[in-house]
Amino acid sequence: MGGYYIGVEPHVNIYVEDVNPGGGKPILFIHGWPANHKMFEYQFNQLPNMGYRCIGMDCRGFGKSDKPWKGYDYDRMADDIRCVVEALRLQNFTLGGHSTGGAIAIRYMARHNGYKVSKLALFAAAAPSLIQRPYFPYGLAREDVNNIIQETYNDRPKMLRGFGDMFFFQYVTEAFSDWFFQLGLQAAGWSTAAVAASWLDEESLFSDLGKIRVPTLILHGIHDKVCHFPLAEAQKEGIKNSKLVPFECSGHGLFYDQRDRFNKELTQFIELEDCGRA
Repeated sequence: MGGYYIGVEPHVNIYVEDVNPGGGKPILFIHGWPANHKMFEYQFNQLPNMGYRCIGMDCRGFGKSDKPWKGYDYDRMADDIRCVVEALRLQNFTLGGHSTGGAIAIRYMARHNGYKVSKLALFAAAAPSLIQRPYFPYGLAREDVNNIIQETYNDRPKMLRGFGDMFFFQYVTEAFSDWFFQLGLQAAGWSTAAVAASWLDEESLFSDLGKIRVPTLILHGIHDKVCHFPLAEAQKEGIKNSKLVPFECSGHGLFYDQRDRFNKELTQFIELEDCGRA
């Protein structure tokens, strides 16, 4: 079926890539900041071969989606997911989110009561808080995020290059690094800054974790410099019926650092019969 656009509100259309639409179990992938659905290339290359339907959406402001001035809070972006789910008439699908996409997936589960989701998969998710708080000392420093926002407005290519340099733990080629850099450039500057700003004030994810009622897989690199590993442990503690799998040789980009293991863990989790559901 390829790519097409889904309207989520007046004058705002979201780009969706639907690979192997006739396949069996659907997986909806929500990408992390500041990339787009193409970051999951090394999943989309393999999983359809195994019978999966892989759906990638570009969040508003990123990739090929429209780039409105407003709407970059987690609530609105979770509502965008709902629009895509309804437009594609998805049933019993796995919702998978990386980094900020993982946080948005968690908000979707809480805000939309897990509408049509049978399983949740979190990849280096930016939850329950990307930044350090008085009661949660594990994230990035607030001033680091403010610097990212400032750099986005001053020299976005330089900011993206620096962010890419801390993304992967394994060696990546210069060509791969350039490709990843280009994904970030496809976003708008204002949306890149606005989503980063949403990290600062978003505190409801702590309570959102307790509202998740489906089996949940947490994949997280122990060398993650963006979403530190204690975030994954907090997710495990907060989500009933969740399983945490540490990736010992991965950073933030575990979907590429250990791509074969990533694909294996994800598909095994989807195939697992839902027994002992809490």
